[in-house]
Amino acid sequence: MLEDGRLTREEKRLVIKLASALGLSEEEPAEIYRAIQNKEDSAPGELVSMEDAREIYTKVFEVAIVNASLSRDEFRVLAHLRSIFEIDDDEHLAIETQLREIVKEKFEDPSVVEKMLHTLRDSVGLVGDIFDTVRKKTTDGGRSE
Repeated sequence: MLEDGRLTREEKRLVIKLASALGLSEEEPAEIYRAIQNKEDSAPGELVSMEDAREIYTKVFEVAIVNASLSRDEFRVLAHLRSIFEIDDDEHLAIETQLREIVKEKFEDPSVVEKMLHTLRDSVGLVGDIFDTVRKKTTDGGRSE
């Protein structure tokens, strides 16, 4: 999120949700932010199980799509989480299906539901494309194309 040197409003929303989903204390996100800014190591965290990783990714993805117009920064965050949590295409499809049901249950207004489902459809392809780019850079030793 800090790759470009700034934290956008959308990225802040995702950071807050990510910190909550990870069970971080109120102070930990600020400590990690300072460590990144100062190029210092931060205290190691706890390992996240695959089951928890899927739940965390789903929660952050849901917060992102509720915005209804995802920014490129949000797409990058989702792609990065997908890469770190090793969520493959099949798992991503299962999460997308789950999010469709969540959206339908939470919002009764059909126009709101349709708008969010449209955003979800658009986001799935773009997150997948960015994920593939991240995965390729990782396997190429960090080199860009």
